[in-house]
Amino acid sequence: MIILVVNCGSSSIKYQLFDMADESVLAKGILERVGTTAACLNHIKADGESCRRELIVRDHAVGLKIVLDVLVDPKIGVLDSISQIDGAGHRVAHGGEEVRGSARIDGELIRIIRRNAQLAPLHNFPNLAGIESAMSAMPDIPHVAVFDTAFLSTLEPRAYRYAVPNEWYARHHVRRYGFHGTSHRYVALRAAEILDKPLDQMNLITAHLGNGCSMTAIAAGRAVDHSMGMTPLEGLVMGTRSGDLDPAVVLYMQRMGLSADQVGRALNKESGLFGLSGCGSDMRDILAAADGGDKNAELAIEVFVYRVVKYIGAYYAVLPELDAIVFTGGIGENAVAVRAKICRQLSRLGVVLDQQRNVEAAGGRAGAITADDSSVPVWVIPTNEEIMIARDAAELVHAR
Repeated sequence: MIILVVNCGSSSIKYQLFDMADESVLAKGILERVGTTAACLNHIKADGESCRRELIVRDHAVGLKIVLDVLVDPKIGVLDSISQIDGAGHRVAHGGEEVRGSARIDGELIRIIRRNAQLAPLHNFPNLAGIESAMSAMPDIPHVAVFDTAFLSTLEPRAYRYAVPNEWYARHHVRRYGFHGTSHRYVALRAAEILDKPLDQMNLITAHLGNGCSMTAIAAGRAVDHSMGMTPLEGLVMGTRSGDLDPAVVLYMQRMGLSADQVGRALNKESGLFGLSGCGSDMRDILAAADGGDKNAELAIEVFVYRVVKYIGAYYAVLPELDAIVFTGGIGENAVAVRAKICRQLSRLGVVLDQQRNVEAAGGRAGAITADDSSVPVWVIPTNEEIMIARDAAELVHAR
């Protein structure tokens, strides 16, 4: 079975083509700057052969046609015909309270995605554009939506409700939803495989640390708490997002003369590591600056680590027991120094860092980074959201 995974952002289309017989990636790529006269396609085959093309791409419909064309290109493609694709899986950010799992796309599901776009306008609308373009280009195959919020739909009201007027929840759906659910689900499944224990018996804290950061408490294989909220702004310090702060800060800055849009932009695009360090949002650059004596960079790392440690402590308190802590995402998988700082502050939980293992578990390699006598094992597990989307799509295609 051949499955095409599509992930549309506001100005990009990421894609991977899977042969589900062995879950191998036949080809993958990204089309960037969609909607401009300076779009760029980077396409890579499984054998490493690649191509780069600069194009004029008016919208996602044109962009998706370009992606499909390159997949069957005589020189760089991997398919003889688009008809070889058996199904498509689409990443969708927000399913609201109406969607609790991946689902075949039909008219009603499209209406649900559109309704919930008000909760994730920067994500759902581009996701929907990709879905509609793909369904138009490939009308004869099943299309499946895989929602970032689905794995987190098991949170109970005590975890997802905010202490605001009931009417806000009833009329305006103000509550915690959470994001990165597909990533958290994947690393939880991988942790269960690695530790040779059924997922429904696993108690984990999974930390997706990248430009966007989130953490999930998992009890008996089900998400019971999560750091992101109604939007991806809540929780941990991120690349450009502030994470947790006093809501009165927003009101105060508006009284200081900023508009709601200006405050929103500042908290989403100009805060986090970027705002604290003054030297960018990439942890690699911030670590280098800190090594050079930059005090703002040092502070940014300290705040980032401190917030992660606090959330781990909070989730440790609400879980019945803890089988492992799992790091994933760009920072979680590669920032050896950051992982070390976090683990050293978890010694009261019985975490014993093995620095050699910590160094070895980088660059896409999974591995434990704690000593054998550590009361709580800490693992690095590279995430793979695309294979989760492909698996869900294949399962639902097969079930038709």
